[in-house]
This record gives sequence, structure tokens and C-alpha cells, in this order.
Amino acid sequence: MSMVKLPGLKTIIESLSQERSLPESAVQNALKEALKSGYERYRRTQGKESTNFTEDYFDTFKVQLDLVGEGYRILAAKTVVEEVMEADKEVALKALSKIAVKAKLGDKIWVDVTPSQGDFGRLAALQTKQVLTQKLQEQQLKIVQEIFQPLRGTVQDARVHRIDRKSAIFALNAGKGNPEVYAELPNYEKLHQDNYILGATMKVYLKKVYDTPRQGPPLRVSRATTGLVAGMLTSLVPEIQQETIEITNIVRDSTPANPEIISHTKIAVNTAQSDIDPVSICLGENSVNIAVISQELGGEKIEILRWSEDPSVYIKNALIPATIQEVNILDLEKQHAQVTVSVDQLSLALGPEEQNVKLASRLTGWKIDLITGDT
Repeated sequence: MSMVKLPGLKTIIESLSQERSLPESAVQNALKEALKSGYERYRRTQGKESTNFTEDYFDTFKVQLDLVGEGYRILAAKTVVEEVMEADKEVALKALSKIAVKAKLGDKIWVDVTPSQGDFGRLAALQTKQVLTQKLQEQQLKIVQEIFQPLRGTVQDARVHRIDRKSAIFALNAGKGNPEVYAELPNYEKLHQDNYILGATMKVYLKKVYDTPRQGPPLRVSRATTGLVAGMLTSLVPEIQQETIEITNIVRDSTPANPEIISHTKIAVNTAQSDIDPVSICLGENSVNIAVISQELGGEKIEILRWSEDPSVYIKNALIPATIQEVNILDLEKQHAQVTVSVDQLSLALGPEEQNVKLASRLTGWKIDLITGDT
């Protein structure tokens, strides 16, 4: 059988596998498609041929890689016939002594149709270089889509791979047998208090899986979204996973305008079961769950409170850690309330640069006016 030489073929495949974060099998598939395109281009540009090449004409051809011999062959699926009428699709029975001695009329067999090296080798090499990058991108995108699309909207463990001016690049585990896949964490998705150290493992929220080839990583992750906190709490509380407790709302000031102010999250939870306390369960013993989440997020302030259909109760709960004296509903339709607190509780209710009251307002959907009452 003839063969077109590709020196260092095995090394090329291994190198592309590492560069593209692709299994070697996927690189081989991309290379086969590119080489087949090179053969198709070669055949279509041979002016001496009178064959009418339809769009699907080359569907019955394939490339066979030879890693040991460092080269490849072009094979065509042909039907065994008595007399050949179409050379690319048929092979004569009498010519099978060297190909497939057991084949009989009507059988489909693969026949080596590799052209001699010469002009074909040069044209095929040029076409392969042009097509291979595209095919590798397609293979990478296909694998990424299959593995990570079902994981979009979940919390993942990721390793800091490198740090650029506009982002941090993380490596995510793609499962057994697959190389790591890279994800971009843009600067606007970072936390002020985060310290990105090469090789460090951090939790990230898988926000986007790109569905078209691009220059950068195929995934985008976040550390600033509410989904990260909700996902971590869910992983720590079986009752949320079992839907005994639900997270009814969550708001987060993850990147305060003043970087000296720590990020802050408020989570409202509820349950239909009267015999359990959803807040205590979510906090965990000695608030261990909050400690775990806060530590992962560089000391972020995490508060869990009870949701209520009564706006007065809900607003009062949302303003923790402040103790509230009274909630007065000013306008039910416009959702406007006046909240009275003692002088010594005002700073707690407001929070630094009014962060706490603003989060409480976002959480409940109510406009909250704070006033002071008697101590």
C-alpha cells in the first residue's frame, strides 16, 4: 500500500493535544478531516479529470493514519463489480487478488487510492494547514459543549492557570481521559478581596459555554455572581438539594464601588414544613456553612434570613443584623415602607455606605426609609 509521509506524526498529534486541551483521538479526527480536504482539493484541481464532482462525492473516502510509519493513506469505499463503470466507486472482481481475495460481487470494500507523493503531497500539505486549525477548533468546541453545557450554571473547582491584564485563566477538569479545559474569569467577574495565585484552586460559577469557535478560552466563569454563593450553599445543605428548603431570593454586593468595603450577600430561605427552621439548617451547627462560604470568598459577609409573605416581617428580617423597632407600610402598591430603629442600631441597619439597607431593599423589592426612634 502506498503512503504519504508525515515525519513526526505522533509527536505532532501529542503536541496539538496539549496545546488545544484535546484528547489525542480528537486531534487525530481533526487531522483526518483536514487531510481528506487536502485530497478533495487535489482531485478537484486536476484539470485532466472530467469527473463531475458533486457536493457529496467524497463522502465515500476516508483517511487512514499510520502512526508507526508516520504517514497516511487515502481509502475509498468501492463496490465489487464485473466491469468497472465508475472508477472511484467500483472495483473489478478480477483485480481483487491483491486487495481482498474473499470479496464477492456486490461487496463493499476499502481500496487504497493514495496518489503518488509529488504534486499531491505539496497541495495536500497546503490545504491541511489551512483546514486543520478550523477542524481542531470544531473538535474542541464539540467536546467542550458535550461536557460543559450540562454543567452551565453550576459551581466548579478550578485551578488558576495564568493571569492576564484583563482576566484570570482557570483550568477546569474535563473528566477522565480528557485534558483540562480553560475558562476565562474577566476582571469584572472578580472579587476585590481575591488573591489569584498560580496553581491555587478556587470555586467558580460556570456562567457561559461558547457555542462558536473563538480566540480565547471556550468557557467563561464568575466569582461575582449570586449563583456562586447559592451553589455553594446548596452543596452544603441537603435539605436545599431535596427541595425541603428553597432559596427564595438572593442578592449580593460582590464588587462594592469602594474596594475597602467587603462584599456582602443576603439570602432569603423558606420551607413549607412548620417543624423545621430553614435558617438554622442553612447556617449549620455553629454557623459552619457560612464560615465555609465566607472563607472561600475571602471573608465576604453572608447573611441568611427567613422569607415571609408579610412584607413587614420580611423587611424586618432583611435588615439583619440590626434590631428593628417598627416597620410601617407607607404604600402597599408602590412597596414603600418606613422602618424605625434605635439610634444605636442605625449604623447596623444602614451598613457601610448604606450597603446593608440597599441590599435589604433589593432582596425584598421594597423602598425602605430608615428613621430613628427612642432608645
